[in-house]
Amino acid sequence: MVFELVPFSFTLDSATLAGIGLWSLALYLGFSPVGDWVILQLQRWFDRAERSLYLSQEEYDRTRDVRTSVNSLSASLFSVVPFLMVGILCNYGVEMGLGRSWAVSMGLLACMSCGIYELGRRSSETLKD
Repeated sequence: MVFELVPFSFTLDSATLAGIGLWSLALYLGFSPVGDWVILQLQRWFDRAERSLYLSQEEYDRTRDVRTSVNSLSASLFSVVPFLMVGILCNYGVEMGLGRSWAVSMGLLACMSCGIYELGRRSSETLKD
């Protein structure tokens, strides 16, 4: 029924989904300061949008702790979306350039490399402090 409503069809196999997931994870690890910035901006936006829903200041202040934690969780979950979009593009680019079999392999290598980079970056930050 749903497929009849969409005028085009596309297929996603498990190798494509695995490649997209690996590329997204690699980008999220490699650009973790950008991910932290996205989370902060989403939290601000959620807080501002939710503030407009309350008419009284007392009700807004009473539920502040719960809303802050829910907004933090939502911002963390939604911060993955930009990296997922870029991961789709990276996976597509590797599939077109090197072939389908290389997309998952390159995604795995990128994921390991960015993970090691992130461990070194965090280790050097703790040594500075």
